[in-house]
Amino acid sequence: MLNPKMLKQVQKMQREMAKIDEELKGEKVEATAGGGMVKVVATGKQDIVEIKIDKQVVSEDVELLEDMVLAAVKEAIEKSRELAQQKMAGLTGGMNIPGMM
Repeated sequence: MLNPKMLKQVQKMQREMAKIDEELKGEKVEATAGGGMVKVVATGKQDIVEIKIDKQVVSEDVELLEDMVLAAVKEAIEKSRELAQQKMAGLTGGMNIPGMM
């Protein structure tokens, strides 16, 4: 059983985590591929919210376009995860706590 002081610390951490979680929903990261021909925007919660494709890329080479979109999405998700880890590091003191991310 948690003592009252420890319980307050846990509750404070939960409130701070909820605040960071809300902030991450509003944060955005951007990734590009193909020299900027494909752009993907994701939130700090790894939600893809925008994909822009330059008209010059839209041609008969569909496989190249697919590869560029995939590369940009992967990079956007990775940047989003890194952003979330940075935000949580302040709360967890840099500890990698399972289930926090």
